[in-house]
Amino acid sequence: MAKKKKAPPPEPFARLCLVTPAGLDPEAFAPVLDAALKAGDVATLFIASETSNAGELQRIAEALVPVAQANGVAVIVPNDTRLFGRSGADGLHVDTSLADLKDAMETLKPDHIVGAGGITTRHDAMLAAEADCDYIFFGRFDGDTADEIFDKAFDLASWWSAVFEIPAVVMGGRTLASVEPAVDARIEFVALRSAIWDHPGGPVAAVTEVNRLIAARQAEATP
Repeated sequence: MAKKKKAPPPEPFARLCLVTPAGLDPEAFAPVLDAALKAGDVATLFIASETSNAGELQRIAEALVPVAQANGVAVIVPNDTRLFGRSGADGLHVDTSLADLKDAMETLKPDHIVGAGGITTRHDAMLAAEADCDYIFFGRFDGDTADEIFDKAFDLASWWSAVFEIPAVVMGGRTLASVEPAVDARIEFVALRSAIWDHPGGPVAAVTEVNRLIAARQAEATP
């Protein structure tokens, strides 16, 4: 069974993660990413698998991994251990099956990060936790089609963060303010995509503002 928490989650909570946008050109996007990561605290960059072309995904990862790592940001790539090895990423996100998650754990742990996605029920989350993964991702990388966090992902992540030690990551909505309920629920990490890359003021302004929102909400939530 998953380990129950003995104490509240450590500060800070609801740290920002970023998900790469669809249709990016890696060379053009690299300086945009660099500027955004310099604008405020970002814990992790998730490289989303928008293409079925392995070579193109590798080109994206190889261009972006050094940029993120130079800014102290961990990079997680999706599903493919070969892509992980060739890109120099920090971890692997597995959302294909529990068997694939267990295989990745055996191959990459304890030296690298392995996280679980594709979680749609509490039972799914418990099974992933029994494999002792490093995080559980609630929602989908492309699941920011509404302004707010989808209810099901939020409810699962809130429940998980309140009870278990393995950190939760919840996919945020398409607005920066969607992070605020995640802070209130003390979810460990919240991922944003279009809210950052499509922000009217640009990604730098978006990262700056969302860090301000998180800090303000944390201050209100901390006794």
